[in-house]
Amino acid sequence: MDLPVLWFAIVGLFFVGYFVLDGFDFGVGMSLPFLGKDDTDRRVLINTIGPVWDLNETWVIVAGACLFAAFPEWYATMFSGFYLALLLILAALIARGVSFEYRHQNKHAEWKRRFDLMIIVGSALPSFLWGVAFGNVVRGIPMDAGHNYTGTIFDLLNPFALLTGLTTLLVFFTHGVVFVALKTEGEIRERAKRLATRAGIVTIVVGAAFLVAMAFVRATPASLVLSVVAALALVLAVLCTAWGKEGRAFTLMAITIAAVVLAMFTAIFPNVMPASNDPANSLNVYNASSGSYTLTVMSWVALIFVPLVLAYQAWTYWVFRKRVSRAHIAQAAH
Repeated sequence: MDLPVLWFAIVGLFFVGYFVLDGFDFGVGMSLPFLGKDDTDRRVLINTIGPVWDLNETWVIVAGACLFAAFPEWYATMFSGFYLALLLILAALIARGVSFEYRHQNKHAEWKRRFDLMIIVGSALPSFLWGVAFGNVVRGIPMDAGHNYTGTIFDLLNPFALLTGLTTLLVFFTHGVVFVALKTEGEIRERAKRLATRAGIVTIVVGAAFLVAMAFVRATPASLVLSVVAALALVLAVLCTAWGKEGRAFTLMAITIAAVVLAMFTAIFPNVMPASNDPANSLNVYNASSGSYTLTVMSWVALIFVPLVLAYQAWTYWVFRKRVSRAHIAQAAH
């Protein structure tokens, strides 16, 4: 495997990690109005991701940094063409992070309500917009010979991209509610199981429509196989949730997200940014990549530090593996 192809795979794996890990964070945030019947419930929900949400978000920073260093042309075209969407994602992530830190600084109900709203919007908006962005990458965007985006913001809001955004929104929501069922006890766990089952059924329907649409928009044998894997994993995840097997359901939801992301990457390969107006204007792993020296240095750095990061993250999840309950919140208040 040559270095540009290797780094295309590495970038894809970083986005897999980000969507799997921050995906359930987003889902927990979106579940606040559905599972949080009072402030204690909402604190339970927030505490399920409290120790890990900021660690999960580092994956998108690393993915963006790798994209910038390994494929500067891809980075430039994507961030200039999707500027408004990515700016909204950044603003939403900032508002969400601030809300986690400041929500408990005042006991006034209105203060908490406003920060809860920021958490909900700050979780839902990136969930939708990331799907819209990747839907456009798969579909292709109009570019000139210099690989500059020549469309408008309205061109990005096409039916396939909007369907992709709705799919990621629902998948992340279901993923997050399954995580709540996995990490909580008592009544809130039972409510989460029921909600995850109902939401999962809707997600299956919308997800099936998306996978079929992607097969017609752009597909390879590998992407079709991965799409089938994603569909089967999603159905099994919903069934496991209904049967009360939250651990298996969470694992299957992670497989669903990973398979979908990998299906998108394999569908466009060897391109990284297909041109919808003229295939000759497309960016691929070779004309978008950095030089071999840069990629070689990056490969050695990744070989050393990625295992350390994975080990640290695994250790963090192990330390905070216990379930959270209303009793834990009441004890912490005294």
